[in-house]
Amino acid sequence: MNKLANYINASIAEMKKVTWPTKKETQRYTWLVIGISLSVAIFLGALDKLFNFALGFII
Repeated sequence: MNKLANYINASIAEMKKVTWPTKKETQRYTWLVIGISLSVAIFLGALDKLFNFALGFII
């Protein structure tokens, strides 16, 4: 039981050291992830269309 208490106390001590992002930072990072995800999706969709067209042209 002592090991469990030490683990919990150490976890609480580590959580106090964490610097959490502000609301503004969280929103900025969220929009960044959404933007990058959409960009990658559009890029991969365009590649898919291009390869589909090329394959259809070859066949």
